[in-house]
Amino acid sequence: MSIVWSDDLTGIDWNELSTLYRIAPLGNKAPADLALVFGNSMFRAFAYDAGRLVGAGRVLADGRDCAYLCDVAVHPDCQGQGLGRQIIERLLARCGSHRKIILYAVPGKEAFYERLGFRRMTTAMAIFDDQTSAYERGYLTAS
Repeated sequence: MSIVWSDDLTGIDWNELSTLYRIAPLGNKAPADLALVFGNSMFRAFAYDAGRLVGAGRVLADGRDCAYLCDVAVHPDCQGQGLGRQIIERLLARCGSHRKIILYAVPGKEAFYERLGFRRMTTAMAIFDDQTSAYERGYLTAS
């Protein structure tokens, strides 16, 4: 794999990115929604192999206090080869001046993020647009 990196939104095929999130699998994200959220993100990373989008991630950040690393996706053909780690490392390097960097992991992937220095928070809470589904997928626990 010979990865070419970009953080430029120009020329992004939002349909291709939507497909990547669906097959990664990180859910169904509409191309227009992805264009909006990546456009509103302070930092982003896109990984290409032979012109094909194989990885992506982004960071919402305020410039100093809080950064939220989210939507890290790796094509199934490229998983297990260190690409996810590279995406996260690139994004962390960009937001390293922030006092705290937060993420929430797909249930079952927590150990991966722990190896990158992330630790569990005892007070994190969330409101999902589909609370029932969030419980079913393991994102929320009963209090």
